[in-house]
Amino acid sequence: MKELLDQHVPQESITYLTRSESEASSLAKELGSYAGGFLGGAAGLSAGVVAASVFLIPGLGQVIALGAGATALLGFLGARAGAKAGEAISEDEAAPHPAPAAASSEDTALFLEPLKQGRSLVVVRTDFAEVAARACTTLDRLGMSMPMQPAGRMQAATRAIGEITIVDIKGRITLGEGNVILREVMAGLLEKGRKHILLNMTDVAHVDSAGIGELVRSHTTVRKQGGHMKLTNVNKKVQDLFQMTMLSAVFDVHPDESSAIKSFGQSSKAAG
Repeated sequence: MKELLDQHVPQESITYLTRSESEASSLAKELGSYAGGFLGGAAGLSAGVVAASVFLIPGLGQVIALGAGATALLGFLGARAGAKAGEAISEDEAAPHPAPAAASSEDTALFLEPLKQGRSLVVVRTDFAEVAARACTTLDRLGMSMPMQPAGRMQAATRAIGEITIVDIKGRITLGEGNVILREVMAGLLEKGRKHILLNMTDVAHVDSAGIGELVRSHTTVRKQGGHMKLTNVNKKVQDLFQMTMLSAVFDVHPDESSAIKSFGQSSKAAG
């Protein structure tokens, strides 16, 4: 988080999530003295430190968030803000629930998986390309991407097998060209009512932190439309990246195209 702030990533774009009260308190004090008051949410940990928000997430329990975007990030899940870290969180059913924040919530549910595994997260959310570039450079340098491989620009071609659309991706899914192309392809398919999408990643040579973010965005956008997005032919380096980011428990990854196609029928039955 300090490195992100050093790279002039705005405080309001950064949110830190943890289930550890002691970790949140320690980080809040350190960031408070470092950044001169990291912008916070609804509840203060204690006087003179960075403000934080405490949420009760159904099925997960207490989550502590530092950062201005905490409420928008987690509030739509039905979390209730607490008073202070360490104090009991009210279970009063009459307590008001935060209103949904549709524009900010499309990928939030996926952030819960690492928290379930006892990990903490630093989330950067921004609509500005310059900020995204600085954040991605920092995160990638700290190891949140696979090693860069020589490859040409990203290309994506689509083909249909019944109701399933297969997107053959080639090249790099990276900040700028790669993530924009993927976003445009997915938006175009959904506009046409193509909601069962299989990403064939046989020829994907490199994925950076922005690419990971775009895959998360695509996954949740398709799910919100009542569809399914699956991945196939994912090479070992990308699989290792999914493991490191805990997304292996979220993405539906299949070893080959045939098994992936069959799984769409099973998904439809389960949804029905």
